[in-house]
Amino acid sequence: MSERNWDKELAKIDKQLESVSDSQLFPEKKDASPGQKAEVAAVRATTSSWPAILRLTLSVALGVGILFWPYANRCGFGLAGYLFGVTAVLASGVWSALWTWRHRTGRAHALSILLIVWGLVLGTMEVLPRVGYAKLPLTWSCTGN
Repeated sequence: MSERNWDKELAKIDKQLESVSDSQLFPEKKDASPGQKAEVAAVRATTSSWPAILRLTLSVALGVGILFWPYANRCGFGLAGYLFGVTAVLASGVWSALWTWRHRTGRAHALSILLIVWGLVLGTMEVLPRVGYAKLPLTWSCTGN
């Protein structure tokens, strides 16, 4: 075992950090001109998050809509169409996740990540039995059924 008293060491570090101001820990850019600072402030003021929320809404609608897939998706072209739809759910989740990340909308980004997971779950439920991972082997085509 170590002979150091870690509680004492960490208390020293805490004391040193308390004596330093925030501006010393996180310095601002000194070389930025007032015009550049004003430009950044104007861009931040005009940026809205509603386009990211709109993309997320469309993605969630697609993710919920895939539950009501109207065609047979057991094999053949119906399965191919369903897997294409699942891929669209996954792609729209990534699409909305990128936009929600850029616009710093935390809750919307978490929902986008859940949408990506939802697309992965839907895809694996169809693909894994067909590649022999699950107990009941299924086929890709309708000829053997």
